[in-house]
Order: sequence, then structure tokens, then C-alpha cells
Amino acid sequence: MAGPAFRSGFACFVGRPNAGKSTLTNALVGTKVAITSGRPQTTRHAIRGIVHRPDAQLILVDTPGLHRPRTLLGQRLNDVVRATLSEVDVVGFCTPADEPVGRGDRFIAEELSRLPKRTPVIAILTKADRVTEPDRLGARLLELASLGDFAEIIPVSAVPGRRSAGGDEATFQLDVLADLLVARLPEGPPLYPDGELTDEPERVMVAELVREAALEGVRDELPHSLAVVVEEMLPRPDRPADRPLLDVHVNVFVERPSQKAIVIGARGARLKDVGTRARGQIEALLGTPVFLDLHVKVAKDWQRDPKQLRRLGF
Repeated sequence: MAGPAFRSGFACFVGRPNAGKSTLTNALVGTKVAITSGRPQTTRHAIRGIVHRPDAQLILVDTPGLHRPRTLLGQRLNDVVRATLSEVDVVGFCTPADEPVGRGDRFIAEELSRLPKRTPVIAILTKADRVTEPDRLGARLLELASLGDFAEIIPVSAVPGRRSAGGDEATFQLDVLADLLVARLPEGPPLYPDGELTDEPERVMVAELVREAALEGVRDELPHSLAVVVEEMLPRPDRPADRPLLDVHVNVFVERPSQKAIVIGARGARLKDVGTRARGQIEALLGTPVFLDLHVKVAKDWQRDPKQLRRLGF
């Protein structure tokens, strides 16, 4: 007797900025494919992470936060989200458990209500580990349920090592969420080779890791004004085969000279710290020693300039 059919397809996480979408993507994939930060609007494009199971291949698309845009960059990020929503098999609508439902959540719920009926939406209450009282978690689930007609509603925690109101050691309900997403995929063969965890080009991943390190370094001073471009990644010539070194040349763009000073820091200390943190992550990603050459440049008001946005990859 034949077993259950193999399923494969795409799931998209959508939510307001900083709702935990990237952390959830990384936790389900089991490795880092999307950068995370406490700053809103960290994700700048749709990132694919691939979950391999004996019964299915689930391709997760982590999108930028959907929001009311104030710049051309904001409009383009929203365009990325809407284009992604139109192409996936199931949508996960993420709202954080430790914050009340707000205008941003209602704005997104309204957008999702316009999706074709064939696209199911699962409401996901993220960061459940931050709510320790079961009654409060229940109230948040009811609040979330009031936003739309969802196929399922589920609280989850993607952060290991904390206890959630559900009484379980986090991570909490990640396997259940994966099952709910997989059940809504079409039957079909795997779409990516076994073992592949992302289809992101290495250059994009390297640029994202540098941007993540830079965002952590500058706190709340310029979260949206940073863009990172990898100019070159070349093996250093004349190195012995057992001691390779990859030269990675990266430009960090800001909008004003005052922001350049913030990123560099006193006597270059902050930029050096960014380089140290990013290099460790890049070496882990690429599996080779790296010389990271960082430069900070000013691209005046790049978030509002169509020509500069194109040059920076948006």
C-alpha cells in the first residue's frame, strides 16, 4: 500500500516589521538564511530557506515587513511582499505575542483578505516565549482571530531555551507549524537538491551578514539608511592550497556624512567591530578564511532616488 504522497511548495511569512519572521525562517530551516535584528525593516528582499523532510520539501519565503511606506525604498519593499504573496501556496501571517494588535497588523490583515480564496492564511502568534501568563496568551490569540478568517491560528516560539505560556520548553510548536504549512502544499517532487538550504547567492548572503553586524553596531541611530554592496570576492593569489584566503571587498552606503562618522566610530573602532563580527559569520558561511575589506561611502538620500536604488540592488 502506497504511503502519503510527497508534497513540495512555497510558504510566505508576512507581518509588520520586527514581527519575528526572519527568526522563524531560520529556526524552521535549522540554520541562518535570513539576518535578524531588533530594528524594524531589517529584511530588504524575499529570502528563500528550504526545509527538507521525508514527506515534503517546504520552501520558506521570508519577506520584508509590510508597512505604510514613507520613501521610495519603502514602496519597493512593499512591492516585493505583494509579488511574493501572489506566487505562494500558503501564507503565514506573523504578529508578536508580546505586543497588542495594532494598525500595522490590521493593515496587513486587510491586504491578506484580498488574496484569492485558494491561498490559505495561517495566523502565527510569534515570540510566545515572551508571554508567561496563559490567560494573556489566550487573549492575544482571540485578538488575532478577530482580524480575519484564518485557516489556522497557532502560537509559536522560535527561540530555544525559554519557557512559554504553553508550558513547554521553547522552541514551542515549530514542528506543529511545519506540519500545518506542509499539509497545504501541493503534491509534487522536490524542487531543490537534497541538502540545499537556500537559493540566495553567496554575495547577497555576505552583504546581508555585513549589514546585520552594522545594524547591531549603530543601535537606533540609522537603521534604514544602511545599504551594503559586495564589490569583489576573489581568492588571494599565490596562497598555498592548505592556507587559502578569500579577499572580500565591501562598500557600506549611508545617506549623509554625519551617518558615515557614526558607522566608522571614534578612530574607526565601530567599523573594526562590525568587520570582526561579520568576518566570523562569513567564514562560517563560506567555510574558508576571509580578509574583509570594509569601506563606508555616502550615497546622498539613496532611499528616495530611483537611480541609486537600482545601483544598490532595489
